[in-house]
Amino acid sequence: MKKLVVLSGAGVSKESGLNTFRDQDGLWENHSIEEIATPQAFEENPKKVLDFYNKRRKQLLEAKPNDAHQYIAALEQYFEVTVITQNVDNLHEQAGSSDVIHLHGELLKSKSVNDSGKIYDQLEDIHLGDTDEKGNQLRPHVVWFGEAVPMIPTAMQVCEKADCALVIGTSLQVYPAAGLINDLPQDAKIYLIDPDPQVQPTENLKIIKDKAVSGMKQLYTQLTQSK
Repeated sequence: MKKLVVLSGAGVSKESGLNTFRDQDGLWENHSIEEIATPQAFEENPKKVLDFYNKRRKQLLEAKPNDAHQYIAALEQYFEVTVITQNVDNLHEQAGSSDVIHLHGELLKSKSVNDSGKIYDQLEDIHLGDTDEKGNQLRPHVVWFGEAVPMIPTAMQVCEKADCALVIGTSLQVYPAAGLINDLPQDAKIYLIDPDPQVQPTENLKIIKDKAVSGMKQLYTQLTQSK
């Protein structure tokens, strides 16, 4: 089987009702990134940050994968698929994708503020005073702006071995994730699904100018009919 790497971003989950950071107003639920997605924000107002992510978690627990997630999972019948996602939701897993790398962490998990290696399942709200077994405050297991992205080396290794790649739901403007496209082999075929692409097609880059769900339906048909 050929190895297909899927680089997915917030545009995939948007059609499941999950809002994105990078809408036109540059805000997420009327908050700036600096207010709720940086280590400094957590230091200055931890309750505000925890409340924000508690709301996002509740929203996620009510969300369902859309057809784009389902089509990506179904490609495992034809390819060896690894999903590298910038999303902190679990909708790829809900749809049935079996190999998912979360670059920016997972909303349904938490970790200690003093030991990022200690990860806990987290389906309930996190409150000030909720601690690990050593008394350290818990925080969302997400990578905030300004923090290291520990899964990047693993993602780079996957990209280096890929035969082809699908970029969906992301403009690839956010680094270091955006740099992963450069780790693909030179002859790897790349499929980009984007309603407003900022690049031009080339011999190895095929563009489907569409939203995630309808674009993914087109691509799934193309990829599977050739099998």
